[in-house]
Amino acid sequence: MQQIDHIGIAVKSLDLSLPLFEKLLNSPCYKIENVASEQVKTAFFQTGETKIELLESTAPEGVITKFIDKKGEGIHHIAFEVLDIVSEMERLKKEGFVLLNESPKEGADNKWVCFLHPKNTNGVLIELCQTKPL
Repeated sequence: MQQIDHIGIAVKSLDLSLPLFEKLLNSPCYKIENVASEQVKTAFFQTGETKIELLESTAPEGVITKFIDKKGEGIHHIAFEVLDIVSEMERLKKEGFVLLNESPKEGADNKWVCFLHPKNTNGVLIELCQTKPL
């Protein structure tokens, strides 16, 4: 793993949360994107070498809605950048980690992504991400 790519924060409303994080980080949101496969709308902020990703559910049955219903708004996941997501997935699977998807899938911000089940990572949802080639 190279470095922390971003920290994902579940929010009820991007409309309410964007101004808050713009003030907090003293930086504008640089990208808003819908990820239909995950039923989320995302907003990204750059802070140093790490990004903050706000996640708003686009569906009542979406994973972010379920997360907020259970735990409230807050940190949803930590994403680590990897050079070769397939190799890293294979390595982690051999180490006994449970992957939430068997192959990389398209994520926000031009990334391939895979999530690790939090039951194997001390309750923290971990995302692996690799930038897709242009």
